[in-house]
Amino acid sequence: MSTQAHIHTAWTTRETVITAVSAVVFGMIYLAWVQVWLLAQGLIGPIAMDIVFGLWFAGSTFNAYVVRKPGVALATAMIAVITQLLAGNPAGLILLVTGLVQGFGSELPFAFTGWRRYSWPVVLASGAAAAVMSFGYNWIRFDYGNLEPSLLLAMFAIRVTSGVVLGALVPRVFANLVRSTGVFAGLGIDAPLAAHGQR
Repeated sequence: MSTQAHIHTAWTTRETVITAVSAVVFGMIYLAWVQVWLLAQGLIGPIAMDIVFGLWFAGSTFNAYVVRKPGVALATAMIAVITQLLAGNPAGLILLVTGLVQGFGSELPFAFTGWRRYSWPVVLASGAAAAVMSFGYNWIRFDYGNLEPSLLLAMFAIRVTSGVVLGALVPRVFANLVRSTGVFAGLGIDAPLAAHGQR
């Protein structure tokens, strides 16, 4: 029984490489997405951050859904953050905390299922959980308590929606499209659907 658990949870070399390489790519996408956020902020104001925020969870959801091993979502978030720091993200080392919070949020729904289920509800919950965790963190970091309750409610609803759509739905659909090419053969996403709670 312990051997089966070890096989289920241990990462293979291929899984590690795919997670790391994908996380680096997403890290560069995240860095470029900052410019989209700044442009949107200039057009519609501060709430733009909540609209675009979900994309910054996409890598964690994507890799977790593809590899299907404990810790993949969190590791992806941290590698993506380190990539951004090395590439010169002006936010600085505070990004490490940001990555930890968002990655932990992304990981939670998968952890609650014992990393056995990757159905639509679980994947979408990953994006939503990352959004909720990030909102709580931003509340502390940016003193959201001083904002109007109606604005806070709108920001929260928009961020969760963004987390579900950009942070979960889009990467899951994209992962399935890539899967059809055979690139992910042998990975968790390629296992029988019933084995990962897809029914």
